[in-house]
Amino acid sequence: MPSILPVLFAFAGTAGLMTAAALFVPKGPQQVTIRTALMLTLASCYLMWMVTYMAQLNPLIGMWFKDA
Repeated sequence: MPSILPVLFAFAGTAGLMTAAALFVPKGPQQVTIRTALMLTLASCYLMWMVTYMAQLNPLIGMWFKDA
């Protein structure tokens, strides 16, 4: 049976990094731009990883439901 734990751990790590990016970006005229770029990058990387991970689980989940 496939596990959801890797997805949750990756989400928690990404959320932590996004929080750190929001809190520790230095003050300045480009603060919002830097913060937005960092958060969009992290969100895009997480989504790419999650879609790839779920696509690899597709044959496993399909066979698991088919046998039931």
